[in-house]
Amino acid sequence: MADVPRDAWDALVAGDTTASPFVCWTYLEALEHAGCATPQAGWQPRHLTLWRGDGLIAAAPAYARTGSEGDFSRDWGWAESCARMSVPYYPKLLIGVPFTPVTGRRILVAPGEDRAAAVRALVDAALGLCQTEHLGSLQVLFPDVDEVAELECAGLARRMDFQCHWQNAGYCDTAAWLGGLGAKRRHQARREMAAPAAQGITIRAVRGDEIARDPQRWARAIHGAYRSTIDKLMWGRPWLNERFFLRIFSGMPEAIEVVEASREGRLVAAAFNARSATRLFGRTWGCHEEHPFLHFNVCLYFSIEDCIARGLQVFEGGAGGEHKLYRGFDLAPTYSAHAFLDSRLDRAVRDFLQVEVAQRTEALAKWRDRHRPMIQSLNQEKDSRGSAA
Repeated sequence: MADVPRDAWDALVAGDTTASPFVCWTYLEALEHAGCATPQAGWQPRHLTLWRGDGLIAAAPAYARTGSEGDFSRDWGWAESCARMSVPYYPKLLIGVPFTPVTGRRILVAPGEDRAAAVRALVDAALGLCQTEHLGSLQVLFPDVDEVAELECAGLARRMDFQCHWQNAGYCDTAAWLGGLGAKRRHQARREMAAPAAQGITIRAVRGDEIARDPQRWARAIHGAYRSTIDKLMWGRPWLNERFFLRIFSGMPEAIEVVEASREGRLVAAAFNARSATRLFGRTWGCHEEHPFLHFNVCLYFSIEDCIARGLQVFEGGAGGEHKLYRGFDLAPTYSAHAFLDSRLDRAVRDFLQVEVAQRTEALAKWRDRHRPMIQSLNQEKDSRGSAA
């Protein structure tokens, strides 16, 4: 990233309302500078840029990879199948953000430019790079729904998966949101949300000027909590180090937030979030003390209430976590786009993805049908409040 002018790259981000903080120059450069996303760690930077003279008109964060650890591509089955057939799967070219399974713009295009043409140009350049450097495939991870359609038009094949996202249905307060849950879930949520006060734990948000006044303190606090939890897990992967947190807390305090849980003046737990104009993104969490329901309050309930108060539309709580569906989150589609240089493999994967996407689209529709009565009830309640007003 250091080879790309920061102002030029960030001008593309600023001009795109669907771009997240994770594609900002500072965030991507911090991953490299701190040693998190480097060739030694399995991430060879291959960022793509499109220029007109001295003007940067399109760009995409890209990496050559020799594995899939930390990219959330969920392609291990493909890699294993290729190994059994003696077809090389790695290395691959990935367009996306390391360690960040967050939906958002992946190909950044300057305002006023022909976006479809720019997307095609960068996809063609990516496939050319695959040919030149003998990379077996191209994958674009977590583009938004509009962008995945553009990538399909550029020749890539769509894949669909799911995450759990909280959707703001225009709730006026927390009580309105809780009222939309079933009686059992509502009782469960209220009981869990009451736990911190009974435990003597205070939860609050730290953002903006408070972070900017002492970024090193908050960076170290988040890293310490993160490592405290990661190091306890047999499968824990400490992908992010203290240098990374120090760099982004100092470099982009306006885009990042901390959910702090404290007890008797001590930090008990903390979550690291980021936000765009319309969304809140939960990224990491950690705790120094174990308390019942602490994780749910620091990582889920507090941020749901915060989104309602600030009018944010979506809270993405991270990958995985079926428990979120029992705490007010909805099933949301996520996407990726793929192409393989081996024509036999490319054809086989495309045929497979056609079937898989159809099955998952049907599954999502059935899930939403089961939850539609609750949504309709909420809308009717909002309409009645509006009429009364």
